Parts: sequence; C-alpha cells; structure tokens
Amino acid sequence: MNRISILLALGFSLGALAEGKDVKRPDGPKPAPGVNWEGQVLKATGSGAPDMKATSPAQARLGAEMAAKMDAFRNLISQVKGIQVSAGKTVGDAMAKDEIRGKVEGVIRGYRVTGKRYFSDNGVELDVEVPLAVLTELVVEPSGTAVTVKSDGEKKNTGLVVDARGLGVKPALAPRLTDDAGKELYGVDCLSAETRKTTAVAAYVRSVDDAKKTQLVGDKPLVLKASKTNGTDLVLAADDVKKLAESNNSYLAEGRVVIVAN
Repeated sequence: MNRISILLALGFSLGALAEGKDVKRPDGPKPAPGVNWEGQVLKATGSGAPDMKATSPAQARLGAEMAAKMDAFRNLISQVKGIQVSAGKTVGDAMAKDEIRGKVEGVIRGYRVTGKRYFSDNGVELDVEVPLAVLTELVVEPSGTAVTVKSDGEKKNTGLVVDARGLGVKPALAPRLTDDAGKELYGVDCLSAETRKTTAVAAYVRSVDDAKKTQLVGDKPLVLKASKTNGTDLVLAADDVKKLAESNNSYLAEGRVVIVAN
C-alpha cells in the first residue's frame, strides 16, 4: 500500500467511517452536487461497486461502502478547488500551499454522510456534505482591518439582506460590504470566533423573498440595496451605510447575512 492509500485509509477510519450509524435517505431525487450557497455546504455523491472477490454479500457490501467513501472524497476534492474565495482567488489556489492543502483534505475526510442508497447488486451510493464555514476558516486569511460592530442600543433587526440583483455577483467564501471609499463594513473579520466554526460569511439566494424566509436572518432583517460591486465585494451607498450603522447590528458578528444575487 503506497503512502497516499495509507493516508486515505487513515482519514476515512478517523472521519467518514466514524459516523457509526447508517443514514438512509428517503426515495427521491439525489441532492445536487456542488456548493449549496443558501445552505452553506458543499455536497457530493460517491458510488461504490461491490467487491467481486468477496466471499459473502456482507463483505461485498462493505467493500462497496469503502469504495463509495473514497469516491465521495475524490468528488468533494474536485469540487472544492473551484470554489471562489474572493475575486481572482479560488480554494484551489490556496491549496497550492502544502500546509493548506493538507488541512483542506483533512476537513474533507471528515465529511458528514447525509444519505445512503443500497442496490440489489450490493452496490452503494453515499450523499455527503462539508460545511463552508470550516473551509472558510482554513483558506481565508484575516485582513487585520478593525470593523466596528454596534452592540449597544435596541436590536431592531435580526439579520441583514443585501439586494445585489443585476450586478453580476458571483458567490464567494469571503465577500465584504464596503462603502464608496472602500472602507470595510462587514467581512470575515466581523465574525466572532465561535461563529466562524459554524457559519460562513454570507449565504446566497436568488430573491429577496427567499432571503426573508431563511432562518439565518430571522424574522426582521434589515434590507439594503448594493449600489455596485468591486470583485466579490458589494458597495453600499451612503444612505444604506448610515442605516446599517445607526442601530444595533450585532447580528453581523453572528454571520446573519444573506446576499441576493441573480
């Protein structure tokens, strides 16, 4: 067994194999692979054929599950490389550094199994996912910019919806909100240390109505309109900058931000 095979086997024994319970997804269409920006997860499906040399059906199915886990890992790695971090930078670019690549692969090996399908020939399919938050924490370097979050006063809003329709926005792991002068109003540096472990910088949806329905921004979100884009950053006009800053916006530290893009 070569070094790569040993590492893969070790990763699965510590990560994907350790979930312990079978998760059987109800009949229906398979989850779409790729990034679910609204749900803030990366999804993939892995397929495994039965081991034709197995001496029993149970052994054949076990071999199929192992093959499906490895296939799921490969599919996640293939997809994660194309995720945009910010303008001109992808996760694949960040993985050019050996240290980052090792950490990203480690996170991918710890994927969560969300569904299993068993077939009559003992083949297996697995649906898996990885939270975008854990990837963001690995590949996004803090800018060191001090961004003020207003935590005093009445909390009138439960989250922020930024309407960026028609601006050609491309979803990214590290979008920012800025004013016309380029001053950062919101970004990864706004998130609390605890939030970074579970929540990405922003979710993306295709309509304002969809944004208001998400649990992420709660039942009383502040809705602002982006005036233009700068790469993956969204620029707010002066009036909207004032609206964001004039009342308690501690929801920003909790990552309760949804961007509407289409």
